[in-house]
Amino acid sequence: MTTPQFELSDPPSDAISAIKFAPASLRLLVASWDKNVYLYDTSESGGRLLQTFQHRAPVLDVCFGDNDEDAYTTGLDWDVRRLNLSTGTQTVLSSHTAGIRSLAYSFEHSILISASWDSTLHIHHPSTPSSPPASIALPSKPFSISLTPTKLVVAMASRALHIYDLATLASASASLPQNESQPTHAIPLSIEPWQRRESSLKFMTRAVACMPNDAGYASSSIEGRVAVEWFDPSPESQARKYAFKCHRQPNEQGIDVVYPVNALAFHPVHGTFASGGGDGFVALWDGVAKRRIRQYQRYASSVSAVAFSGDGRFLAVAISPGFEDGREGGGDGVVKVFVRELGENEAKGKGMKS
Repeated sequence: MTTPQFELSDPPSDAISAIKFAPASLRLLVASWDKNVYLYDTSESGGRLLQTFQHRAPVLDVCFGDNDEDAYTTGLDWDVRRLNLSTGTQTVLSSHTAGIRSLAYSFEHSILISASWDSTLHIHHPSTPSSPPASIALPSKPFSISLTPTKLVVAMASRALHIYDLATLASASASLPQNESQPTHAIPLSIEPWQRRESSLKFMTRAVACMPNDAGYASSSIEGRVAVEWFDPSPESQARKYAFKCHRQPNEQGIDVVYPVNALAFHPVHGTFASGGGDGFVALWDGVAKRRIRQYQRYASSVSAVAFSGDGRFLAVAISPGFEDGREGGGDGVVKVFVRELGENEAKGKGMKS
């Protein structure tokens, strides 16, 4: 690529809800409120739209499975779908009783997890079609989920947060009896979380993202803050957790306008993380050193999603009207996806202040 950042051609026609890179290539999946999932090849400037997959309702999340041809989608049609990117075939794996906000696929355990506004998680075993999905009840409506190789973090309403052991989820849900008359019907399963926590943030959680080294996670809120926490329950480790203000811009009177932090994503190599806000900015942070690495130029509308490529060389940024300014009309051309090629040390941590 000749420029560090380019805009994808043929973007969605309505707000973007999620973007995800393939595990081993520069293919990019984009989920939109226009009821479509878009597959792009971003290996060259401008990108190339490979295919569009139509759904019955707005799509709220999307992720890849074990390879570049296997994907999963979900949204306001209440269904969890497996999507074959080669043939376009869609297979319903389970159905919730309300919209489904989040999806996550564990490569280590070969399970797919969906989190729905019906206050349940569904655990699927896509590689074993005869294994029925399991349903785990949550105390509150889930807003965001994220995985490490060993743990699942579920951020919910009422500032509740559960951390589950993935090995326990995988083994307990693998031996359920199949309901042949209703193969997509989820079977209730009682599993205690590894940890229960209360969010460090006082206002509603918007996003959660786990550290690639399996040590902890970051969460963000609608009130322009990000919290960084560690899994280790020891007092010494818990004393390290902190929260900081971000994505706040002064108005004409010099008063800070507070924007939601809509998106978080950790760099897979350096362990730093990106945040995207309703103010239209994307910033890179060193969570261990508690320092901002850099902030990119302001985008034309609210940042709705961010994602790093599997090798960490590229950062994708989706922008959509967020209505943070109170205006209903976003104008033409404010739904876009940008892909930025990162310099060798662009996302590298700065280290602790001396």
